[in-house]
Amino acid sequence: MKSDAMLTQLGYVPNTALIEQLDRIEKNTVGYEKIQKHIMDLHNHLKVDDAYVAMSNSNDCFKIKIDSTSPEMAEDAHEKVQRFSDKFKVTLNKLDNKETYYIVGFNH
Repeated sequence: MKSDAMLTQLGYVPNTALIEQLDRIEKNTVGYEKIQKHIMDLHNHLKVDDAYVAMSNSNDCFKIKIDSTSPEMAEDAHEKVQRFSDKFKVTLNKLDNKETYYIVGFNH
């Protein structure tokens, strides 16, 4: 998938800085080529739960942010994230005391 298309699907307006950031994220994410499509699918599945995949502002990686307004939606989003991780062998780091995960990469 081209950088512009990926950024657009994630809700960004592509520009040089964002394309460069996406390039760093792709290089920093272990096995990115194996999980790229699954990251986009997860983003689409999480929308109904007020959750999404975005580029981290502080690290060169994707983050999964759960902004659900109800406990049921948040629980559903966390379950989707766990299924994504288990099914596609994706290593995640959950931030302490936050509804945020970092996507580390493909776990061989």
